[in-house]
Amino acid sequence: MFKIIADAIVVIHLLFIAFVIGGGLLVIRWPKAAFVHLPAAIWGALVEICSWICPLTPLENHFRHLAGKSSYGGDFIVQYLIPVIYPENLTASVQKILGVLVILMNVIFYLLAVRKHRKVINR
Repeated sequence: MFKIIADAIVVIHLLFIAFVIGGGLLVIRWPKAAFVHLPAAIWGALVEICSWICPLTPLENHFRHLAGKSSYGGDFIVQYLIPVIYPENLTASVQKILGVLVILMNVIFYLLAVRKHRKVINR
């Protein structure tokens, strides 16, 4: 059961990362999504720029430990998701670059959202 919980946390972690990176696209379509996305994007950028550890990582490790697993097995989660969330050669410098890229991408998405919704309001 604990392995399933740990794997579910990995999936949630990946979905959160995807939301941080691309959630600004949702704001273009649904402006109220910004109320959820903006705090998530700020958190995601800060975690990368400040080299913080996302709380999902120790939580996942805790459940893996409870499951008696000190490392990852060989299933789908390990094969495809773990390398995306925890790249092998991730350095503090690369993390900072990724954090800045998250900010830049979302600034672009939000500018597009503002532009689109100004046109709707001005009609």
